[in-house]
Amino acid sequence: MNQQTTAPDDTGRGHVLIHDPTLRDGHHAVRHQLSAPQLRAYAEAADAAGVPVVEVGHGNGLGASSLQAGRALLSDDEMLSVVREALPNSRMGVFMLPGWGTLHDLRRAVSHGADVVRIGTHCIEGDLAERHLGMLRERGVEAHGVLLMSHMASPAQLAEQCARLVGYGAQGVGILDSAGHFLPADVTDRIAAMRAAVDVPIMFHGHNNLGMAVANSLAAVEAGADILDACARGFGAGAGNTQLEVLVPVLERVGWRTGIDLYALLDAADIAERELMPRPPTIDSVGIVSGLSGVFSGFKNRVLDVSGRQGVDPRDVFFELGRRQAVAGQEDLIMDVAFALREGSGASGTSGASGPRRAAAAPSDGTG
Repeated sequence: MNQQTTAPDDTGRGHVLIHDPTLRDGHHAVRHQLSAPQLRAYAEAADAAGVPVVEVGHGNGLGASSLQAGRALLSDDEMLSVVREALPNSRMGVFMLPGWGTLHDLRRAVSHGADVVRIGTHCIEGDLAERHLGMLRERGVEAHGVLLMSHMASPAQLAEQCARLVGYGAQGVGILDSAGHFLPADVTDRIAAMRAAVDVPIMFHGHNNLGMAVANSLAAVEAGADILDACARGFGAGAGNTQLEVLVPVLERVGWRTGIDLYALLDAADIAERELMPRPPTIDSVGIVSGLSGVFSGFKNRVLDVSGRQGVDPRDVFFELGRRQAVAGQEDLIMDVAFALREGSGASGTSGASGPRRAAAAPSDGTG
């Protein structure tokens, strides 16, 4: 029985599609080490709850298992096979970043039964997805184009990129608040601009560095988004993602329908906390600075490791990475920044840089 949390749907707000990347984005939080039994246990629980789409893979997507991004415990083939078998009802989603993954990786994912494929690019580089979206369109696979680090682009720029992605064959488009940098007004402006530019479904994916993930997701759907991402217990990079078992009842409470069984969803979240993670994500000091500086949340573990070895403050590293507008795939820059800070501070372990601290007060204007 679907345990409803709201009054009957009389608002006319309609349906929101929930896309669950717990088994993909969550990999960032455990250094990509989820095992087959862990993947299976959560996938079965999400399927039982009626979660429409369950995304699986290395945190950086298909083909990303590497020394630079982190070696996954399982191969893409193993992960896809396990999760596909555990989803008799839900659709299986995958994610790929050109440069990490290839057309070959996409074909293998489709052969494993991937139903929804997302091609991600930096927020102003949607043209990098053209080949991949074209191939998926030719194969009849549902393909979406999504823009990462979207706080680095203006609403007009994002709208233009989304229109290009649709022209390349994307059947849906979206933005990722990869650094957890947005406030609700930022999301409203961007989703509204995208809604005016395209007539395909629009997605929003939030991170919780500043505690805004659920509020930002609600702002997105009120501004015209059709698809929202969320993870069980917020399991994801850095401070975590939008918390799935919170988002769903909040949406239902204000009149948006999801079709997800609340009790079964809460059970799935309990399984995720018990089986997948050493502890649920928290908004710690480094996560807050990651959000303020506009740096990809997935850098957290690497920044902490490198900062510890170099004897510098990881907060200074994040603010300098933000100043340099670092993006996913530029993990090598972390070492360069830490070394430069160490040299500039006399290797004292505390750089005392005042510039980054002043930067925390800068407005969220989409310039990174």
